[in-house]
Amino acid sequence: MPELPEVEALRGFLAEHLVGHEIVRVLPVAISVLKTYDPQVTALEGRPVTAVTRHGKFLDIDADGLHLITHLARAGWLQWRDRLPDGPPKPGKGPLALRVALETGEGFDLTEAGTTKKLAVYVAQHPGDVPGVARLGPDPLADTFDEAAFAALLDSERRQIKGALRDQKLIAGIGNAYSDEILHAARMSPFKRAATLTPDDIHTLYEALRATLTDAVARSHGVAAGRLKSEKKSGLRVHGRTGEPCPVCGDTIREVSFSDSSLQYCPTCQTGGKPLADRRMSRLLK
Repeated sequence: MPELPEVEALRGFLAEHLVGHEIVRVLPVAISVLKTYDPQVTALEGRPVTAVTRHGKFLDIDADGLHLITHLARAGWLQWRDRLPDGPPKPGKGPLALRVALETGEGFDLTEAGTTKKLAVYVAQHPGDVPGVARLGPDPLADTFDEAAFAALLDSERRQIKGALRDQKLIAGIGNAYSDEILHAARMSPFKRAATLTPDDIHTLYEALRATLTDAVARSHGVAAGRLKSEKKSGLRVHGRTGEPCPVCGDTIREVSFSDSSLQYCPTCQTGGKPLADRRMSRLLK
């Protein structure tokens, strides 16, 4: 799933390739991807792109005051094409969901792999008209997101810190992968309760959060859209690396699986050497 660093890289890539160009055609292939009907997607046609911004994991293409906003969800992606194929795309069972064409003949496709379809596209007069954008918490890389603001967000939290970091209404843009990376960098158990964090814990976690996301954004900067997935994977230290040695201490990276996701962590770095039990098998070890 694309998270803040990858979406920020896509934003930069699209800003370079779209701004100043006119959208001449928007072609939905999978109608289910459209989550709004007024304004219609055809209202974007004939408008120049004036800006590309990001709201958490949402991409926002501003076409002279009308916004094409997309959330790539778990299996969605954006594929840039220097030359779009001639003729309209044919509806079918393939991954193509929507195509946007420019007056230059360039454009991009929104695609989604797999059978679970959650890719979402909105056309809105204002980003706040999109419910998911309206509910977003603060951006963790914003200048206003300092340690005091982070501490205030966690002050009334009773959840495990892993779940709190992933909650888009609390903090925008962090998903499963980077929450694992942040907690590993902070040497903190994913199941530690936010309410139990000391001021020193909050300082350590805040520094890990900012450093992890800043470094990931820097690695992704300037990377072409088609290479961002591999760039993300290459930079991850624990997430998706079950059974591999921890790059810090050499212990074996372990996993806890859930019904639709999993997390990875290092016992030595994060849980005092104690493995966490897989919830599918038994209760959590305390």
